[in-house]
Amino acid sequence: MDSPGAAYTQFGFSLFQKLNKIQDGNIFFSPVGISAAIGMLVLEAQEAASVQLQKMLFSEKDAEGSKVKTEEQMVRRQVEGERIDKTEEIHHQFQKYLDYVEKYYHASLEPVDFVNAADETRKKINSWVESQTNEKIKDLFPDGSLNSFTKLVLVNIVYFKGQWDREFKKENTKEEEFWLNKSTSKSVPMMTQCHSFSFTFLEDLQAQILGIPYKNNDLSMFVLLPNDIDGLDKIIDQITPEKLIEWTSPGHMKERNVILHLPRFEVEDGYDLEAVLSAMGMGEAFSVCRADYPGMSSHSRLHAQKFLHRSFVVVTEEGTESSAATGVGFALTSAPGCEHFYCNHPFLFFIKHQESNSILFFGRFSSP
Repeated sequence: MDSPGAAYTQFGFSLFQKLNKIQDGNIFFSPVGISAAIGMLVLEAQEAASVQLQKMLFSEKDAEGSKVKTEEQMVRRQVEGERIDKTEEIHHQFQKYLDYVEKYYHASLEPVDFVNAADETRKKINSWVESQTNEKIKDLFPDGSLNSFTKLVLVNIVYFKGQWDREFKKENTKEEEFWLNKSTSKSVPMMTQCHSFSFTFLEDLQAQILGIPYKNNDLSMFVLLPNDIDGLDKIIDQITPEKLIEWTSPGHMKERNVILHLPRFEVEDGYDLEAVLSAMGMGEAFSVCRADYPGMSSHSRLHAQKFLHRSFVVVTEEGTESSAATGVGFALTSAPGCEHFYCNHPFLFFIKHQESNSILFFGRFSSP
């Protein structure tokens, strides 16, 4: 898994496995969005934390190469520190950080007053996030999450609104049962259409995958559906990011006529990821992330006080609207050889960019 897209898929699925163990019900987040926020931390982390962060996203070989580059930069920084006035060096390094953030993440820095107006600042940030996500994500930072000791807040937003390549007809949507388990069900609006989709059986996993393309076919939503109502928990440990990419590759999936039943659903969730990411090996990045520049006190820290991620997705007949911030019977006549893909029990879903193998959003739908 050498490409950045594959690395993000690796990271995203590892994060999903952690969340899956500690959270019941639905899960939804953006691996790319969280990875971008981690990338921003890499820019201003000291050497040990920077290498640690990079190991989360890339291979050991790539991380080791980055470590060598980081060490070389530290040596150059020491030499420059002998030639340049310390105050000027501080401003130089800080501006370099801002330039990198703007260049690679299209982000900008806005000074705010946490000391005297922490709550007003919190509301201002939340208002900005809400405006950038079409009012879908509200209260990214809850009351009391920021205070006068806050030094730095990283806000990362990924917003996506996609239209299906072939829309579901609203007149075909009917109330049907969605089974949470073998004994409990809830009524959901079930969308239905019969069309040609990328499809494959996973015999060893006792599951099947179907791809629903968006306009222009650059992006698709993939749904991994277990054969059994309670089959999802049984197979999650057998799934790997490498297998996800293999299963959803053009050479593995075949175009088949499918009668697709997919719930019209909406998921909004939020996570304080500090504990989860620390468990994944990122603890040092939170505890020692600091501005390690000549002339600055060793106690001067830009501490990642909060790592909040809130996400939203709604799947309708027209398409998918989703965003994330670092915030569905009727009878159909079956044609010969037509498959049935009936999403009336828990399933995994993810939105993937085909060319780069990047998973933009990843989720589990198990509770309407």
